[in-house]
Amino acid sequence: MGLNDPQWGKNKGDSGPPDLDEVLRNVNKKINNIFGSKEDKGGGGSRGKEPRQPSRGSILVILGLLLVVWIASGFYIVNEGHRGVVLRFGAYVDTTPAGLRWHLPYPIETVELVNVSQVRTIEIGYRNNVRSKVLRESLMLTDDENIIDIQFAVQYILNNPESFLFNNRDPDDSVLQAAETAIRQIIGKSKMDFVLYEGREQVASAATVLMQEILDRYQIGIAISRVTMQNAQPPEQVQAAFDDAVKAGQDRERQKNEGQAYANDVIPRARGNAARLIEESEGYKERVIASAIGDASRFSQLVEEYGKAPVVTRERLYLDMMQQVLSNTSKIMIDQQSGGNLLYLPLDKLMGMSDSASASPPTNTSTSIMPEINPDSSIRSREAFRGREREMR
Repeated sequence: MGLNDPQWGKNKGDSGPPDLDEVLRNVNKKINNIFGSKEDKGGGGSRGKEPRQPSRGSILVILGLLLVVWIASGFYIVNEGHRGVVLRFGAYVDTTPAGLRWHLPYPIETVELVNVSQVRTIEIGYRNNVRSKVLRESLMLTDDENIIDIQFAVQYILNNPESFLFNNRDPDDSVLQAAETAIRQIIGKSKMDFVLYEGREQVASAATVLMQEILDRYQIGIAISRVTMQNAQPPEQVQAAFDDAVKAGQDRERQKNEGQAYANDVIPRARGNAARLIEESEGYKERVIASAIGDASRFSQLVEEYGKAPVVTRERLYLDMMQQVLSNTSKIMIDQQSGGNLLYLPLDKLMGMSDSASASPPTNTSTSIMPEINPDSSIRSREAFRGREREMR
């Protein structure tokens, strides 16, 4: 009832609001006019109404409105990240992308909206928390006949909406079974230490590939996005013994590293000492050979000089030998027959001079094998030599 209705504000001569019963009667009258009943002019009761057939125009209008509503029911909106799968009498027809779409209205065609961007997660070996374990799924046997308790989380998305709707009844259960099969196969071919320590990433990546191959074989329209190892440990019943074994292994590795460090320190040093000794022996050999060659050459030249002056050469050899012998002793020889006075001799200085003379070996040159001999000194030497011979007699 609008505000501009002529009956508004008129109620049997009163200026107040209209009577509610009168308003209801007006509404019923309009509805009856549309659906084919009219009010009798002679009375106001139900007996005064007689049915009448609706007009053809009103039927066409109603059918037109119904047709418009039915056609309009075929419009649907596909949100971003979703796909619309159109079914005609239950059979697949088309897959529509995001946007405003239209299909033949129900019951000819229907639409199933599938979220292809949502990341779904399946838990293997636990539920909601790694402490709430599912031992039937988590206990697995390794290649070295050990049992480990392992928990995985598998994340997947839909890459084929048609296969997802028509080729599997329970996608979560399909992914769970495929993941458990793949992981058990990989764990069964791996060592326990490899799975627990250095091979976690390799096991997860290998499980992803194998799981995807299994799902593609069944064509259920699921793509594995990530496999994450949540926890891997020995069973709780043998955890203490396993910790002892791990500690023993760590001690073994530590001792091996200490031994290797000691070997790395000693072996290079020993090799260096060996190389030094080899070099010293080579130098000693070269020195001895060169000294022998020099002595042989000196002896040959000495023989040649001895043939030229035997007396002088013999006396020079005798003096050199005596000097060499007496320089290594602490005794002092004094010639009393020379007629000289006995003077005070600084024995300590003489001993020091003899030590220094013995410490510095004489230098031999290749140009002069025989030292130059003074004639006067040679005469005094001969006289001293004869005096020594007389003493010996």
